[in-house]
This record gives sequence, structure tokens and C-alpha cells, in this order.
Amino acid sequence: MKKFIIANIVVIVLLIVFLPSFARIQDMKEKLRQDEKQINDLKRQNARLNLELKRLRSDPAYLEEVARDKMGVAKEGEVIYKIKPIDPEQKGR
Repeated sequence: MKKFIIANIVVIVLLIVFLPSFARIQDMKEKLRQDEKQINDLKRQNARLNLELKRLRSDPAYLEEVARDKMGVAKEGEVIYKIKPIDPEQKGR
């Protein structure tokens, strides 16, 4: 009976000592999974951006399209008209 009590005390002490460490290890594993996912997402984004950069450097027509659409660049002599959408609140006025 004395050995059983000693064994239980040893088990309890081991649980007290190692359980917080186990929980911390699990938290660290979850953080690692999240970080790895973020790294993979960033690698995919980086690959897309590299393709975009390569296309901008090698395709003059695409460069012109991007310059016109995103930056509002116009050819010499061109006039750009921007039409704003109708605001529903002002429609009835």
C-alpha cells in the first residue's frame, strides 16, 4: 500500500512539473503552424508579384494598360473623363 501511495505522489508531482510545459509546447506548435501558413501565403503572394513585375517589364501593352487603368496616364492629346457613380442619396434631389 505504501508503494502505491508513493507511486501516486510521484505521478502527481510529474504531472505538476510537466503539464505546464506540455501546454506551452502545444501552444508553440500551434504558433508554428500559423507561422508556416503565413509563410506559404507570403510565398504565393511573392510569386504572383514577381510574375506581375516580369510582365510589366516585358510586355509594353500590359504596362500601358496598367498605367492607364491604375494611374490615370493618358497619351499625348488624350482627354480622360471620369464618370462618378450616382449616389443613391442624391438621386432624388
